[in-house]
Amino acid sequence: MLQIGSLKLENWLIMAPMAGITSLPFRLIVKKLGAGLVTTEMISAEGLIRGQKTTLSYLKSHPDERPLSVQIFGSKPEVMARAAGIVVKAGANIVDINMGCPVKKIIKNGAGGALLRSPQRVKEIVTAVRRSCQVPLTVKIRPGWSIDKSVAVETARLIEDCGADAVTIHPRFVKQGFSGKADWNIIADVKEQLKIPVIGNGDVLDPSLALQMKRQTGCDGVMIGRGAIGNPWIFKQILDMEDGRAIRQPGLHERRTLIMEHFRLLSVSIGEHRAAKTMRGLLLWYTKGLPHSSRFRGLITSIKDCNTLVSALDQYFSTLEDEKI
Repeated sequence: MLQIGSLKLENWLIMAPMAGITSLPFRLIVKKLGAGLVTTEMISAEGLIRGQKTTLSYLKSHPDERPLSVQIFGSKPEVMARAAGIVVKAGANIVDINMGCPVKKIIKNGAGGALLRSPQRVKEIVTAVRRSCQVPLTVKIRPGWSIDKSVAVETARLIEDCGADAVTIHPRFVKQGFSGKADWNIIADVKEQLKIPVIGNGDVLDPSLALQMKRQTGCDGVMIGRGAIGNPWIFKQILDMEDGRAIRQPGLHERRTLIMEHFRLLSVSIGEHRAAKTMRGLLLWYTKGLPHSSRFRGLITSIKDCNTLVSALDQYFSTLEDEKI
């Protein structure tokens, strides 16, 4: 179990926020498969207070996915505070502040990872959001702007002093983007210095690595991103491994069933046509590592609705079944 502020989670596994991935349908799937906490895609605080329709749509949620963490980003304390109020009113169980995103358009506006160059602005934002936020508050950071200067411990301590209930650390520097290897020693350094829970994130691509991160760093929770794309079963696999049970890989029928469930949920959320286009990319992940997956990519481009999706899946999975994969 992991407790963040007043909120007790079922376990210590958290689904990371990922643009274009952690929409409501995927959150429902990973929650069902064992995630203790799910997180929305990163949401613009400016867009929220301006009432932008697309931005507000990211707040759509369902009781079955709760507890829900909503991640917001921005550079102005008063805007972030108002945005936090909006997401709490919309039903967020946790407000999470992004202070680590390396994407250029976010950095350019002084948000995300750019904030790590301004401790004063970090303090102002966390303090302002804490005052306006009645639910647990978490902050996700990186160790600093560039590898030559780590500010991980100082920033995490500052965030704790400003009243946050937990810190998540992705141990790549902002200028690294998503390249290189995550330095888990940084997570351990932060954990050693903080009283509030520390959540580790980065390079947890299979179940054993989640347990290894927890042992190696002493972190209280593990946030999983890329490792869950195409393998949402990873959460259940980690819990099974932790309890000494054998890890079970999904069979062909189970994999196909989940793909169709993901498509169904997407269709309800965004309509069948858009769901079909979205599934094209997701299918590359769901079939990664399976035999003849390169051949299946040729079928993916023909998917434009439910019928063409079913046809493509039938052709591909029947081939695998014939070969007794």
